[in-house]
Amino acid sequence: MVLALGIEAVFGWPAWLYARIGHPVTWIGALIARLDAAWNQDAWTGAARRRAGAATALLIIGIVVIIAVLIQAALPGGLLGLALTALVAAPLLAARSLHDHVAAVAAPLAKGDIAAARRHIAMIVGRDPDALDAAGIARAGLESLGENSSDGVVAPLFWGALLGLPGIAGYKAINTLDSMIGYRTPRHQDFGRFAARLDDVANWVPARLTAVGFALISGRPVAVLKTCQQDAPNHRSPNGGWPEAALAAALNRRVSGPRAYANRAEDHPWVNAGAPDPDAQDLRRGLTLYWRMLMLVAVVALLAGLGVWI
Repeated sequence: MVLALGIEAVFGWPAWLYARIGHPVTWIGALIARLDAAWNQDAWTGAARRRAGAATALLIIGIVVIIAVLIQAALPGGLLGLALTALVAAPLLAARSLHDHVAAVAAPLAKGDIAAARRHIAMIVGRDPDALDAAGIARAGLESLGENSSDGVVAPLFWGALLGLPGIAGYKAINTLDSMIGYRTPRHQDFGRFAARLDDVANWVPARLTAVGFALISGRPVAVLKTCQQDAPNHRSPNGGWPEAALAAALNRRVSGPRAYANRAEDHPWVNAGAPDPDAQDLRRGLTLYWRMLMLVAVVALLAGLGVWI
């Protein structure tokens, strides 16, 4: 997993390769979309849609895990097998892509180009970008960086370290299911309920590990963890508030608060409420902390692996 993180951090998933074959997550997403269209019928009762959603999630996860088991069984042993496993696992991490998305927001924001910053922030958050001012864009960027540090990097590393290639692949299937059907909308509040709850379970430990990682590299671990304990329980997600609060407290900036979506407004509580709003420079500072946190995670994972081998 440490080697996979290094491969993804350096190379990412090249655009030319994506243009030709897509990406493992888009392959999973295409299958989810087909089952959503076929098995999520408006005429069905809520109970029927919940059963169909649970069946969809279990089928998707089962297919992905079985493929991963077969791939892992086919790989050779020794250092070659280690390298090939890391190569296969690397696309299931998002360290490089998360950095690139947040950096793409910070660059125009630093130049005062709000229109370009809004276009880029719309690629990583679901709120209405036209309703965001400079501070709102920076807050949204930090929230995405914090939460996706767990969902996109630490959680897949965690499950891969525990269960190998099937673990990281199975987690990615769960997370993709949640991102596509785990919403409280009329169409998915029943069909996606099982997927959303499963994602909550899968991310419970990684989210808190990510928060601890941010706290340790902040230089103020006690204060950061205190903010997490105070503000994370008020978050709309049982897990997302932990890394978001940790990153906000590490930077001494506030995030969350009221936000507007395309068809509604939501009044969320502030996270680290007493701090000032972030700006483009804080997004860059956040990216620095993000890489330091991942380096800490990699070192801990490597030491743990060496301990097992010894």
